[in-house]
Amino acid sequence: MSRLSRSTLVVAMTALGVVACTGSDIGPTSVVAPSNPAFSAVKFWDANATTYWVEEAKSLTARRVVNPARLNVYLTLAQLRAAEDAEAIQPHPPTAAAIGAASAAVLKAFFPLDAAEIDDAFAQQCAAEPWPGAKHEDVALGTPLGVAAAARVLAYAASDRFGLANPGTPPTTPGHWLWNPGTTLVRGGYRARSFFLASDDEFRPGPPPAFGSPEYLAALAEVRQVSDTRTPEQLAIAQYWNTNQSPASSAAIVNVALELLRTHRRSDVESARILFQMFGAVFDSGIGCFDAKFTYWFIRPPQADPLITTPVGLPNHPSYPSQHSCAAGAWTGVLMAAFPEDADRLEALAQEAGLSRLYAGIHYRFDMDTGRALGRKVAAKAMAADLDAVAVR
Repeated sequence: MSRLSRSTLVVAMTALGVVACTGSDIGPTSVVAPSNPAFSAVKFWDANATTYWVEEAKSLTARRVVNPARLNVYLTLAQLRAAEDAEAIQPHPPTAAAIGAASAAVLKAFFPLDAAEIDDAFAQQCAAEPWPGAKHEDVALGTPLGVAAAARVLAYAASDRFGLANPGTPPTTPGHWLWNPGTTLVRGGYRARSFFLASDDEFRPGPPPAFGSPEYLAALAEVRQVSDTRTPEQLAIAQYWNTNQSPASSAAIVNVALELLRTHRRSDVESARILFQMFGAVFDSGIGCFDAKFTYWFIRPPQADPLITTPVGLPNHPSYPSQHSCAAGAWTGVLMAAFPEDADRLEALAQEAGLSRLYAGIHYRFDMDTGRALGRKVAAKAMAADLDAVAVR
């Protein structure tokens, strides 16, 4: 971490609206007791602070319109940098305090209407019973480190170009996606700044089966067959993944990742590293996925066969490859590398997430297979990356 003066930290903490914990010489000298009973049972020194704050982000995302892929990657990057900065000092201030301050600052930037709730969570962390031999004054030393890390990350996030690039319009020849120009085209991560990819097209797949070819017609027939005979179980799977892994929610991803981190008792620093690699891979898989989507502009199954039903609605972007499968390949790929003993279960989840879109009538099987392969390539690159050289320090 670069050396920061006391005045610099005061400015950063004031700008981000984060107050120091008890005993700090920066900010108030006392902490207001938390008013939300939900936080009263949290023991930040017994549980993983990294995972707690990611869970809080999941809760907030369920109530607000915020892209979870973008939120989570910057949240976990701030947590990682805050943890690294705390542990670089010997003797170091509590890592959990730095992570809490960084998390609160990032969440308040993304959820300004929920600042009081976020402050309450941080107040509870500050007031929690410290581990043996520690003092609450020690906890206060981590706050400015976390705030400074969050300030650097949020400044970096402001220039990521997410959602800004215009992919143009699809060709009008047969086999291409049919867009109503009166609707908003979903751009995903198209041309956003990546964390691990060397270029947007680094893992661009080859083209889908030619429209009208035997391979294509067989894939279309499979979607129609599922549509005609959709079972209650298939419908439930389609609805679950449509709700819990989407532009509005990352609940499915978060739930699995946090369970593994807690079950395997990973430390705060390890958790922050794994979560940043995972969410960074998901973010970059969206860049690669939408690069391919807007390269091939491939038609959706219900556009080719209007008798195919779509119980979850038709996303407003091209079919190939499946964004659900790109993301699922990415997040399960990172977790499989981190927790190889759980690889079979994670592979099954990736398969189910992809199949959910076939069950929903909105993707072909080749969309699913190609997307998962793309996501796994991004995950492998994320796991091999030198995180000191990635993004902001």
